[in-house]
Amino acid sequence: VSDDAPHTLSAHELSFSYDGKKNVLENVDFTVSSGEIVGISGKSGRGKTTLSRLLSGYLQPTGGSIMLDGKPIYDGKRRYNPVQLIVQHPEKAIDPKWNMAKVLAEPVFVEQEVVQALGIKNEWLKRFPSELSGGELQRFSIARALNRHTRFLIADESTTMFDAATQAEIWKVLVEYTRRSNIGMILISHERALLER
Repeated sequence: VSDDAPHTLSAHELSFSYDGKKNVLENVDFTVSSGEIVGISGKSGRGKTTLSRLLSGYLQPTGGSIMLDGKPIYDGKRRYNPVQLIVQHPEKAIDPKWNMAKVLAEPVFVEQEVVQALGIKNEWLKRFPSELSGGELQRFSIARALNRHTRFLIADESTTMFDAATQAEIWKVLVEYTRRSNIGMILISHERALLER
């Protein structure tokens, strides 16, 4: 499939239960297309993060399906996931034994332009996750998600550790990259102003 081809990510009658009894999500249907930015809001405990983890392959649905371009997205073969998730707590998504150069190299190729736009400093590359702040770590999480193999990006409360000015800078990078690369984005946030913007 050409990198320029439009893509669709869809959920069909998607359901999930952690305990096999009570569904956190039930019969969810939606489609997101290349270049589209969709906001999801809701109270805590309503399944927003669970949905993001299902769409990005960290959880398997107990019912229904997730499709990329009309085909099941997860077939059990290990490869780069075209649906990338940027979580709220980057320390949970980064191997603490890797230095940051290795973390950045994990998706094979991250554009230097993205690294610079996110304000990642060269001296950070020799450090380990425990030697960086949460905001510095999050810049790496965002950078490795923005690469040529990503088709859809899910940002789950992913800029909450930044101050307002830095949040605006990070969102500018995210939105410009997704528009330039025709990536679909799902934005999960409690901040109504951010979703409306």
